Amino acid sequence: MHIPDGFLDVKSCVTTGVLGIGAVAYSLRKTRLTLSRPEVPKIALIGAFIFAAQMLNFPIAGATSGHFLGGAMASILFGPAVGVVIMSAVLIIQALIFQDGGLTVLGANIICTGVIGSYVGYGVYRLGVKWLRGHATKAVSFIAAWCSIVSASCGVAILLAWSGTFSLGVALQAMAGWHSLIGVGEGLITAMVVAYLTERNVAFDGIPSKKEARLS
Repeated sequence: MHIPDGFLDVKSCVTTGVLGIGAVAYSLRKTRLTLSRPEVPKIALIGAFIFAAQMLNFPIAGATSGHFLGGAMASILFGPAVGVVIMSAVLIIQALIFQDGGLTVLGANIICTGVIGSYVGYGVYRLGVKWLRGHATKAVSFIAAWCSIVSASCGVAILLAWSGTFSLGVALQAMAGWHSLIGVGEGLITAMVVAYLTERNVAFDGIPSKKEARLS
């Protein structure tokens, strides 16, 4: 859901730019304090996967584009702060090298796909795991990923409406409508990755291992 240059007005670009810088700075500081060295290769691998998956996007009438997001997956595996860092790095590379998403709206893209996508996905996942006591991890991962991508698309729609580019109704219908369908695919991919890692007892921030799930 990359927003191109020219879709947001000056006030939206400046506001989201400042918020985006603040979010990335906070996330980098938090990851330096909490991230362990063995996790770095895992983060790089997941980041590369998200980058490749996001490059496959298609235009959406009345808004921007639709594609796999990955924020929920990254935040479930490593926590939301690392999720924001991964998503921001992907967005910056795409904007600078591949002209996929504008430079003046980079802050908006980081806020919507990075911050909203990561924190909503992580929050839904943690609530679901706590409520179900570690069981039904696949279902919780699916729901978290679906909520992540739909909420991020709603954030894009609100910014487009705030800038006067489209009416809120048109933007929401285009973005949330399409991404509720894309979210099904995102949910399935996220659930499969989480299930695969759980079955193999791979240690990640938010995933209980198969042994831990049985004991809970």
